Amino acid sequence: MAIVVESLNLGGAGPSVMVKDTIDIAGSPTRASSRALEQAEPAAQHADVVQRLLDAGCRITGKTSLHELAFGTTGINHYTGTPVNPRFPALIPGGSSSGSAAAVAAGLADFSLGTDTGGSVRVPACCCGVFGFKPTFARVSRRGVMPAATTLDCVGPFAATLPMLITAMTIIDPGFTPASTPASVKIGVLKVPASAAVEATIQAALRASGQLLETVECADFEAAYSAGMVIINRETYAACGHLLAGGNVGADIAGRLEAAGSMTDAAVADAERVRQRFSAQVDAALQHCDILALPTMPDVPLRVEDAADTRAVLGMTSLVRPFNLSGHPAVTLPLTSAQGLPVGLQLVGAKGADEALLAAATLLLQRIAENPVRPLEAAQ
Repeated sequence: MAIVVESLNLGGAGPSVMVKDTIDIAGSPTRASSRALEQAEPAAQHADVVQRLLDAGCRITGKTSLHELAFGTTGINHYTGTPVNPRFPALIPGGSSSGSAAAVAAGLADFSLGTDTGGSVRVPACCCGVFGFKPTFARVSRRGVMPAATTLDCVGPFAATLPMLITAMTIIDPGFTPASTPASVKIGVLKVPASAAVEATIQAALRASGQLLETVECADFEAAYSAGMVIINRETYAACGHLLAGGNVGADIAGRLEAAGSMTDAAVADAERVRQRFSAQVDAALQHCDILALPTMPDVPLRVEDAADTRAVLGMTSLVRPFNLSGHPAVTLPLTSAQGLPVGLQLVGAKGADEALLAAATLLLQRIAENPVRPLEAAQ
């Protein structure tokens, strides 16, 4: 299924874990599913998150495949092979952490680790029908994670259940202490463009939750998506642009990477101004709401045969990428549309309030499950 690029057997008898191949494991090369890194030397030491897994007694069973160089959203990879989406095999697995999401959906690991620079945990979690979490920026250590320098990327877990996702956070973030489930929360519902099927599924779930809902707006939401693209292009080219010279980067990624190299300093400066404004807008919305809610993806995942052009499908990240720019924590909860297709409910919390966000998510899942008339299924 092209999920696992290297089988391992490290650690103890605790939860089984698979790790995205942008995260260093001592003795194993970090290749980021790219032929350009085929000759990479084995890592000299574990990434911090890997060491925490081992210290907690977890059993690391493999490194997972990804969209090449973590620079794509579909998960399609012609070098290592594209992971089959276990629960929805006709659909893309999502990227870039495709193998990590698929591993959990296939039951190959209790939880897995991915990285999220522009939705790369939340999008594949949505596509594969599992839970995925992007912590507050810089809350989880990125030492030993590719790329070394970033203002967007976060290590985050995937799991088939929310309790296991929370367990994963207690392991990889030593400062994470699970919060009690609140009695109620006030939800700010962000109005964003989405397909009729996605919108109906999200609205039904929010109504079924029985929580107080309030419509909110962030004026720079669309600008934040564009600004996030500027920053990821600049930072990915800085990290990986040198690989183009060898001619071994896949054609789809090479084209996008070459274009990224033309990003101007002026565009980056403009993007940073948008970052400041948008982050302040999200902070303001969270002053009078406990969490924000919106879809994870604007439409259901594409079929594999319709997702060949990496640049043409970047809109898949239009609802997740803004929160990489702002740095807020965000979780995606798996739902099913009336047509039986995967939809994600994305919840966003205040910076540093990762525990409170996951506690609120726990409440919503409980309430949705208790509602016998909901026109959708909410995975738990």
